[in-house]
Amino acid sequence: MFIVLLKFTENRAQAPRFLEGHKAWIQQGLQDGVFLLVGSLKPEAGGAILAHGASLPELEARLAEDPFVGEKVVSAEILEIAAARTDARLSFLLEAATQGKVAP
Repeated sequence: MFIVLLKFTENRAQAPRFLEGHKAWIQQGLQDGVFLLVGSLKPEAGGAILAHGASLPELEARLAEDPFVGEKVVSAEILEIAAARTDARLSFLLEAATQGKVAP
């Protein structure tokens, strides 16, 4: 499981030019089941994604397809989490991690 931090760079002013492509990229990640949660970093610092069901190289390749990343509107930082305990509502995350599988 990964947390991706997308922090605005000095090119932030270019965001409106690439916003529709960025939104489509987010929607594709949600449809593919890789993005579980997407939201804003407050106060207006960028965005964050909870990603699951992809390997690190797959996630890096996916991030490279984001227009915001490609145009350097944001910088991407990937934090990998080795899940050890969860609330029962998130048990599917732990099950995949303890079985050594990448969940769909």
